[in-house]
Amino acid sequence: MKIILLADDFVKFYYESVDTDPVRLAHLYCDSSMLTYENEKEPFYGKDAIIKKLCDQRLAFQRVAHVRNTITAQPANGGALILVTGTVMFDEERPVNYVQTFQLLPDGQGNVFVLNDIFKLIFG
Repeated sequence: MKIILLADDFVKFYYESVDTDPVRLAHLYCDSSMLTYENEKEPFYGKDAIIKKLCDQRLAFQRVAHVRNTITAQPANGGALILVTGTVMFDEERPVNYVQTFQLLPDGQGNVFVLNDIFKLIFG
């Protein structure tokens, strides 16, 4: 039950922030974090590179809105593995399906951080 609450709270905060002000997510990433974003050739390593990517992506559009369809979570290494599916709308275009996976780990101070983050749009 605790893992489900963690996943729900995390996902709600994450998408509210990424849609409006990705800088709010900075405390969730650290220097060992990695983001694989869509079809980028190389992953983004570390908090600064990840937040820059999320901010650049957000600023490319007037409006970004994620709708979460499913959230599935499992305990993993003292943290959680979270799989999210949903749709995202960029500006006024038609919604596009996405899938995103997060690996959260404890930070040793009673919180969690994102070690791995994989985001992929699904066309078709």
